[in-house]
Amino acid sequence: MSSVTMEATNILPVLKKKLAFLSGGKDRRSGLILTIPLNSDQTSMEELSATLDYLLSIPSEKCKARGFTVIVDGRRSQWNIVKTVVLMLQNVIPAEVSLVCVVKPDEFWDKKVTHFCFWKEKDRLGFEVILVSANKLTRYIEPCQLTDDFGGSLDYDHSDWLNKRLVFEKFTKESTSLLDELSIINDGDKSSGSVDKDKSADCTLLPSFDPETVLQTGHELLSELQQRRFNGSEGGGGGGGGGGQGGPAWRPMEEELLAQPQVMKLLDSLREQYTKYQEVCRQRNKRTQLDEIHTKVMQVVNWLQGPGSELLKTHQAIGDSMRAAQALQQKHEEIESQHSEWFAVYVELNQQIAALLSAGEEEEVAELKTLQQQLSDVCYRQAAHLESRQNVLQAAQGFHSTTQELSQQLDGLLGMLCADVAPADGASIQQNLKLLEEKLQTVEGGLTSLRQKGAQLLEQMCGQPSWPLEETESPAGEQQDNIQQIQGVMEEMQLRKQRCEDMVDVRRLKMLQMVQLFKCEEDALQAVEWLSELLDALLKTHVRLGDDAQETRTMLDKHRKFVDVAQSTYDYGRQLLQATVVLCQSLRCTTRSSGDTLPRLNRVWKQFSVSAEERQQRLELALNFHTTAERVLQQEYVDTESLDDVDSLGKTLLDRLTMPVIFPDGSEQYFGSPSDTAAAAEGVRERLLLVEERRLQQQEARLQNEDEEEGVLNGQDARLDVIGEELSEKEEQDDDEEEEEGAGQQDEDLDRSTQDC
Repeated sequence: MSSVTMEATNILPVLKKKLAFLSGGKDRRSGLILTIPLNSDQTSMEELSATLDYLLSIPSEKCKARGFTVIVDGRRSQWNIVKTVVLMLQNVIPAEVSLVCVVKPDEFWDKKVTHFCFWKEKDRLGFEVILVSANKLTRYIEPCQLTDDFGGSLDYDHSDWLNKRLVFEKFTKESTSLLDELSIINDGDKSSGSVDKDKSADCTLLPSFDPETVLQTGHELLSELQQRRFNGSEGGGGGGGGGGQGGPAWRPMEEELLAQPQVMKLLDSLREQYTKYQEVCRQRNKRTQLDEIHTKVMQVVNWLQGPGSELLKTHQAIGDSMRAAQALQQKHEEIESQHSEWFAVYVELNQQIAALLSAGEEEEVAELKTLQQQLSDVCYRQAAHLESRQNVLQAAQGFHSTTQELSQQLDGLLGMLCADVAPADGASIQQNLKLLEEKLQTVEGGLTSLRQKGAQLLEQMCGQPSWPLEETESPAGEQQDNIQQIQGVMEEMQLRKQRCEDMVDVRRLKMLQMVQLFKCEEDALQAVEWLSELLDALLKTHVRLGDDAQETRTMLDKHRKFVDVAQSTYDYGRQLLQATVVLCQSLRCTTRSSGDTLPRLNRVWKQFSVSAEERQQRLELALNFHTTAERVLQQEYVDTESLDDVDSLGKTLLDRLTMPVIFPDGSEQYFGSPSDTAAAAEGVRERLLLVEERRLQQQEARLQNEDEEEGVLNGQDARLDVIGEELSEKEEQDDDEEEEEGAGQQDEDLDRSTQDC
């Protein structure tokens, strides 16, 4: 590759003036044509010299050896300028110039002067200078190698050439610099890679130019060169741009300007070094990635084993109340939030490690697996501690919540026990007793639940995972304090519950006594009511005395039983009232007593006793009356004295029925209504009438006794005659029946004989 001593960017304003250019055309010796278009403006020789130096630095030495044909276009310039330019060529390119064609204007300068001067200077200049018109220039150069300014057909665009030249030089400069940098980077990685693998990538891995951009620029430039549009008529090159219609055998740029081979060579070298560079970067990136993963893994491990573990170890309390447990839960959630950030890093690192394991080398795989295992062990162990702590806190909240509920239940039960019991009746006492029992059962259930919650909490606390030996031991003292706290709370609740149970037993006994007191009072009142009802029934319904002795005797037995029932009722009432007094003394209930129940009971009983005694006497008198009357009525002959006794008993009984019952307090009460009394007296009077009739009959019987005896004898004779006649008739009927039976038997025997024949 030819060295470039000058760069177009350094003299870009000068090159844009088009003071000279290489159009790509060639003379008949295959020498390059250098065109210097002069104009009427004053041309700076320094700028022209710089332009020529730059243009002559483009072709190769082989191309320069063929010589240049210089076309000095002086048609729009003065002779002295043309002369100066021609003389300057001796200093700039004396050996490379083969021919200088000065294109003269139509009205040219003095021929003798010009011809003489160039001819005289020929030997000193070292090249031939000819003056020629534009239309005669084709004698020396083919038209296809001339631009249209000289009547040729070669296309040349100076701006396009300059832009492509800038691109070529930029690519050459950047690619050359990039190749040097990539070579240094690649060679440096080979020498230092085995010595220090842990060295991180630095700025030497970052070349000054982007290799992709430079390669793209080179490919675009090469494409332009291969299309033969860069500084050549038949091909592309580094000296100029344009196209023409020259002979197909001319390939000037491929052999002389070497732009395309330079670009191709640069691209090949650049691709090779860039491939190596990519591999170096890949290896270093992999090493860097491994180092970063290792660093991040150690960050996660160090935090989890350091600050993370300390956070968990320093927060082992379970709180002494529901509010304290909730505050600890909130603090634990903050700790979990901090751990979540590191667990997210763990998940990301695990994914990165898994990706590297699938394409890593054996040594890298072993290292990655070790890191992955270490990271997983630490993260899972820390997650287990977090979960265990969360379970402990949840169990603690349940324990404290149950403790709080049980405490409230015990307070409510205690308040109920401390309140005075002043119910209005037994039903309210029963209701209070039922409520008390329900509260006690609720407390019992709460205590059972507390024991279960406490056992669960102790199980969670004792089941927490242990810390590694290399780490600081967990605070066993605080753990023991927590266990003692739980046991202390359960024992305290048990003692409170036991005290409440004792008080409940006392209150239950008292309430049962009060229930019994109310029951005794109610039953005593009921006994008074029953006794009053018995008295009322005795006076209103027990009026009849019976129609005969048997009935009266039965009524008397029923009356005695009726009196026994009343006596039992009275005794029962007395016992209830005595129990009431005892219960009031036991309950120290001075405000309660039997009141007027006992006087009422005694008063009703006295009234009943008097009434029952009167009733019994009347029944006994009636029984005596009926018994005597029935005996008198049943006897055939009764003496007059017996009849008089019956009359006396009947009248006494009738008098007794009209008398009222006089109570101890002086009040009076009749048995039944007047109609009932009249009905009972009517039965007695009827029986007295029968006795009186018996008295009259007995008197008449003595007078009619003889007549009755005679009538009886006559009646007996008549009866004997009738009986004799009846016996005769019956004997005759029996004889007729025997004859009929004999005749029937003979007929049957005759029929049987006939059938046998």
